[in-house]
Amino acid sequence: MPPIHRKREKPIIGLTGGIGAGKSTVAGILRSLGVAIIDSDRVSHDQLRDPDVIRNLSDWWGKGVLTAEGQVDRRAVAGIVFDDSEELARLEGLLYPRIERRQRELIAEYGADADVVAIAMDTPKLYEAGLDAQCDVVVLVDADEAKRAERLVSTRGWSEEELRRREKLFQPLDIKRANADHIVENNSSAEELHSKVEQVLAEVLATFSRTQP
Repeated sequence: MPPIHRKREKPIIGLTGGIGAGKSTVAGILRSLGVAIIDSDRVSHDQLRDPDVIRNLSDWWGKGVLTAEGQVDRRAVAGIVFDDSEELARLEGLLYPRIERRQRELIAEYGADADVVAIAMDTPKLYEAGLDAQCDVVVLVDADEAKRAERLVSTRGWSEEELRRREKLFQPLDIKRANADHIVENNSSAEELHSKVEQVLAEVLATFSRTQP
């Protein structure tokens, strides 16, 4: 792992992974170990309630992307951007700067909390959004494709074809694996996964401590 070079009080961990690999489970384990989790999906959903964002989306795509209560209908928006890279890029161009600004606010807040040992940015598009540049270390949660497909069938009712279709929206996993500092394999038991996450966190904290002035 390359040396962590930023001068901070606490390390920032970029947490990403393949669809169905168990990233949320790993985030929960990290939270139990004293890591503050910044959930990019939750931050994104919060931004979709912003009046300026609502106005932009309705100007672009019409009132059909709003609910009867005037909020963003995320399913309708997803239907527009899912197979249209230009519209997806337009949406991301609107949301990403707002998400990044909120994440920086949360980093400052958690950095001042004595009970927090590290901060993790939990985001499926860590690399795609360029958020890895804000992190001291990147942890990728990985699992065999068959295992991921099995989980998604049981939790979301997806087929293997649906998994592959959605993965096309992300950077290929082999590239993410090559760029990650740590890979947490999630193919076995919950106990083994917990042990792996504990080990990775201990290594991150030790490396961060050694590199601080």
